[in-house]
Amino acid sequence: MVKEDRSTWKANYFVRIIELFEEYPKCLLVGVDNIGSKQMQEIRSNLRDKAEILMGKNTMIRKAIRGHLQKNPELEKILPHIVGNIGFVFTKEDLGEVRKMLLESKRGAPAKAGAIAPCDVMLPAQNTGMGPEKTSFFQALQISTKISRGTIEILNNVQLIKEGDKVGASEAALLNMLNIQPFSYGLAVQQVYDSGAIYSPAVLDMTEEDIRQRFLEGVRNVAAISLAIGRPTLAAAPHMVANGFKNLMAIAAETDVIFKEAQQVKEFLADPSKFAVAAAPVASSAPAEAAPAKVEEEAESDSDMGLGLFD
Repeated sequence: MVKEDRSTWKANYFVRIIELFEEYPKCLLVGVDNIGSKQMQEIRSNLRDKAEILMGKNTMIRKAIRGHLQKNPELEKILPHIVGNIGFVFTKEDLGEVRKMLLESKRGAPAKAGAIAPCDVMLPAQNTGMGPEKTSFFQALQISTKISRGTIEILNNVQLIKEGDKVGASEAALLNMLNIQPFSYGLAVQQVYDSGAIYSPAVLDMTEEDIRQRFLEGVRNVAAISLAIGRPTLAAAPHMVANGFKNLMAIAAETDVIFKEAQQVKEFLADPSKFAVAAAPVASSAPAEAAPAKVEEEAESDSDMGLGLFD
């Protein structure tokens, strides 16, 4: 098989990128730091028939996209996000499901000196099984230990590495000696491109209830602003009508103005005993309904065993 020259390979690569953007309306921009070739092969196998992964140099990807902007100007939104070691996962499936598969593809990895910690690393109190000659590693990291039955025992839980810190040589050596793989790496979704729109992957975690709550918050804010500035809107109209009706009732109560809805209030103000009579049935009905339950409870307590305490 004759290997194609570099210019032919680049031309085919540009064509491939454009074909994928034309065929798939959605894609995930993923970070591929710390991903080995074997793990990448497993991820491609898991995504077979559901998504396609495209990797390449950022300069070539940008050049291919810029050359296609006349036909699809929406792709320009992707350009600012082509930074660092990234790739594309093209799909026609549900983006949330594809992202879930990518999260499940993470694999444990040992700590390497100089790497940036993606999470906190806690070292639990334990008997390490290592001999006393390894004590210097723990002393360098200021970890309290003791010798128990000829082996080193860590006395307290220790936060060895904080998220975002650079892993030191001593921390990496100690974790490797303890056979601890504190980190896990996989394709990390950085941005989502969907039919011309680009947004954060956090949007994929939103549920219908979250969207409903956000919408209601917006309606409440619009209603509050409209009431504050006195500008009628659809959200504020019911509150404005209710407030106006309250004002009319207050005016009717203080003046001789009368209308159908204020008639009962005027009668109560003229003869307060009518209000007492109207409220009495409501107040008396509640204890009457609760009384049988109390009597029944007392009857049950009296007839528990039929015997007194000293019988």
